Amino acid sequence: MLSPSLHELSAAQRQRLSFIEFRLWFFGSVTRKEVLGRFDLATAAGTRDLSLYRELAPLNLVYEHKCYKYLPSFKPLFGHPVERVLAALTAGFGDGESITPVEVVPHAVPARLNQPPLETLATVTRAIHGNQPLRLTYHSMRAGAVPREIVPHALVDSGLRWHVRAFDRTKGEFRDLVLTRMEAVEAVEPTDRAAPIQAEEQRSADAQWQKEVTLDLEPHPAHPQPSSIERDFGMQGGCLRVTVRAAVAGYVLRQWQVDCSPDACLTGREVRLRLADLGQLDGVDNAVLAPGYAKQI
Repeated sequence: MLSPSLHELSAAQRQRLSFIEFRLWFFGSVTRKEVLGRFDLATAAGTRDLSLYRELAPLNLVYEHKCYKYLPSFKPLFGHPVERVLAALTAGFGDGESITPVEVVPHAVPARLNQPPLETLATVTRAIHGNQPLRLTYHSMRAGAVPREIVPHALVDSGLRWHVRAFDRTKGEFRDLVLTRMEAVEAVEPTDRAAPIQAEEQRSADAQWQKEVTLDLEPHPAHPQPSSIERDFGMQGGCLRVTVRAAVAGYVLRQWQVDCSPDACLTGREVRLRLADLGQLDGVDNAVLAPGYAKQI
């Protein structure tokens, strides 16, 4: 009997199949338990969905050890808008097939000027999920196209672009690499002549990722209406206290245009906040990204 085409399936079943595809592409595997847990299905229904997806896309997956695994011949059946994929990967939505949204309240969202290619993103997230090194060509602003070998462990949104946080074997340290500057990204297979991942390359060894810093933000002293700033940011007692990973502190301060100069000298309508205690940036490697920051000697 011929397999049904996608348009013959119900919207609910297409959504489940799209979730299966999402897990395969961006995590490298999918299990019956994951499908059952996501959609609260009976065991038989989850098994049927996995079998149907395999019929529809036999070159996308292989069954090994009670798990369906990604194949390099993978070709997606569904459209996966990059914004939804990134939201699913970072906010924990296991969402599936995109459905045309119904606008309840008129709104506008600023568009990102650069989005990572889905194939690059999928290769990176499979490596993160599978704890696997990657080889790639990286387009550095200083050196141009250079080969890199990295051990990725997280995605980072700087507010302007998406990065991957990784141990860079070429540089011998943890760094942030911009996803859109990466090309020819490929997994380093266990059979390759490459060093296995060492303890010092793991996420647990990334001191800037593990370290948390508390930032006390207050209205900028040059602003004529500090009470408006307090209300805007929900401050208590004239202060907004946020805790972030040291690895992203500079990005947060830059995105919100927080004045980190010693004498709060930055000007402009966009500068509404200042960092109350510059000592909170001690030991933060990317503090140089913060507006007005000058390392204390």
